[in-house]
Amino acid sequence: MHRRNLLLSSLMLPGAVVQARAQTAGGTSTRPITIVVPFPPGGLSDVMTRALGQRLGQELGQTVVVDNRPGAGTSVASAYVLQSRPDGTTLLMGSNSLATNPTALPQLPPRDPERELAPIGLAYMSAFLLVVRDDFPVRDLAGFIAYAKAHPGRVNFASSGVGAVNHLALELLNRSAGIALEHIPFRGGAPALIELRAGQVAAFLATPADVAPQMQDGSLRALATTTAQRLDQLPDVPAIAELLPGYEAVYWQALFAAAATPEPVVQRLAQALQAVKADMDFRVSLAARGVALLPGGPQELRDYLRRGHCQLALNRNGISQHWLSDRSRLNCRIARLATPTMENCGHFG
Repeated sequence: MHRRNLLLSSLMLPGAVVQARAQTAGGTSTRPITIVVPFPPGGLSDVMTRALGQRLGQELGQTVVVDNRPGAGTSVASAYVLQSRPDGTTLLMGSNSLATNPTALPQLPPRDPERELAPIGLAYMSAFLLVVRDDFPVRDLAGFIAYAKAHPGRVNFASSGVGAVNHLALELLNRSAGIALEHIPFRGGAPALIELRAGQVAAFLATPADVAPQMQDGSLRALATTTAQRLDQLPDVPAIAELLPGYEAVYWQALFAAAATPEPVVQRLAQALQAVKADMDFRVSLAARGVALLPGGPQELRDYLRRGHCQLALNRNGISQHWLSDRSRLNCRIARLATPTMENCGHFG
């Protein structure tokens, strides 16, 4: 069975188009909706967008199409949506990168996501796991850090791309642990995972859903989780914060439209998304895979961006901020990659 089916087989339909032709009250359907994903097929973002898209289409009575457009720190997908007709039929499944890119990659769009995009609602969040191949010569996080210190610049680390959340979380680990892991960016989590399994990279910060089959068959091991506390479904995997107090990094995604989308259209989409997230069976099935649906509509998502929940370089402790290159160290402190935490994000008002 295909790996994505193993991960979320009950949550998605195969293929590039999610057919969800539920009928409206008048017995008609409207134009298809395209949700643009800034990562290639196969990773959590792709799988979750298809699962949400299927249910969103059922709520709206429309066909939902998933369009994968990876590249340039997620800005390829963002630029496509920014240039689309603002009628609510082309949406972006954005992530933490929308909050970090204006600081880390200011040359890439959107430079001002709050102004250039219309928030629809928060979607979900997931932890990362620090994973290595089973033949890696350490068994725990303390051993991994000690190994990296003994081999400075010689232990490489995959990410989903320059400026991706797991890249920033890697740099926070470098800074917090006093190590120098070599960053190797890929165009998404799926190709990074392939290279990890092939032994081309030493470690990767992956979502639990992405590496569940490899952990089950023993080919990969999780050394730690990036959440502040251990995950309920993986109680034997310690949190990085247990060894490095204050460390926390999670991945969130949310739905956006182009900025000029009419408010009634945004509200209709937001209400449908909220109805999808309120489905208890859906929430429970995701929680078992380390994914938590996030409450909140347009205003909550707008506040997420405005308050800087995913922010760089607060200049604490005299740490300067500047972006060097995709292979160099990000000389900044990541204050907090997302809130609320995994422990309190499952409550809907």
